[in-house]
Amino acid sequence: MATYKTIKYIVPVEVVEHTDSINALADVDTSTAAPTEGQTIKWNGTNWVPGDIEEAAAITTQKAIFGFGYTGTGLTNKSNLVSSLGVVSSDVTGVGTARYTLAASGYGEDKALFGFGTDGSSNKVSITNLVSNTGVVATDTAGVGTAKTSLAAAGFGGDKAIFGFGVDGSGYTSATNLVSNAGVVATDTTGVGTVRMQLAAAKYGNDKALFGYGLNNAGDQVSMTNLVSNAGVVATDTAGVGTARESSSATGYGGDKAIFGFGHSTDDGGFRTDYSKTNLVSNTGVVSSDVTGVGTARTILAAAGYGGDKAIFGFGYTTSFESMTNLVSNTGVVASDTTGVGSGTYAPSAAGYSSTA
Repeated sequence: MATYKTIKYIVPVEVVEHTDSINALADVDTSTAAPTEGQTIKWNGTNWVPGDIEEAAAITTQKAIFGFGYTGTGLTNKSNLVSSLGVVSSDVTGVGTARYTLAASGYGEDKALFGFGTDGSSNKVSITNLVSNTGVVATDTAGVGTAKTSLAAAGFGGDKAIFGFGVDGSGYTSATNLVSNAGVVATDTTGVGTVRMQLAAAKYGNDKALFGYGLNNAGDQVSMTNLVSNAGVVATDTAGVGTARESSSATGYGGDKAIFGFGHSTDDGGFRTDYSKTNLVSNTGVVSSDVTGVGTARTILAAAGYGGDKAIFGFGYTTSFESMTNLVSNTGVVASDTTGVGSGTYAPSAAGYSSTA
């Protein structure tokens, strides 16, 4: 059996360097790649896997939060916390302006923010609400940049975030707004690529992001993507793969990969077809062909990471407002439906955050 020396273990509360040899085949999950001499490995709650020191805090503490959206009784600013084991809490009464078709992302390594959207008077807004590392949603922060709706957001650069695309007062847009690691939203950056709405975004490759899918201003669903560098620069269109669709969601998983999932398209007869199919994204930003999904096909839902290397899709709309969730393993496998808790909601948003509490 092979042995590896000078391996750094990430444990839940500290990093300890062991210079004694370990039995890699017995102690380490080598299904993806065996650790090399001097590499760091992490404990993911089940076994040891290759990882980075920066991921240590996230392994046992990362959670996700769903928030805002529309229920059968109107707009809401409620939230539902998700534990590091993927368990969804009952409704938590929110603060700030109730709204839907907004976006959310993590920032600052362990916090999150909701931003933009449509309020109860059908106004497009640029309001943001910061989320602490204990999952507490703050009151409104006056936004900057053009108020817009039906946009997407993702983390990039390790501790920053980006909002992008959507619909503003002049129509479809590809403008973006960078978010600092202190949660400060920047003014508009003129975007590149095809303007569109009802798209999704996710982090990939540890420090980059991508926008994908959506509905363009000709009324066509698209599967194109736009990569975002670790400096927040949005690339031109990449020809997409898989079924073109809108109102899907996306999130990171597995530490450095991403997944698009669910959503809908409209055929020539004008009838909506909902999907549960997914498209995996490699750690170099390459989008795979369709994977037949599991669980109830639905649209206008949200997704976020949890537990350091896993993800969750949740809420949305079928023929009614849903609160069901679908867990995603750290290998990108989508689980069957979990009966949700709290109010069924569509057009919410979600983001991961972590807590040391």
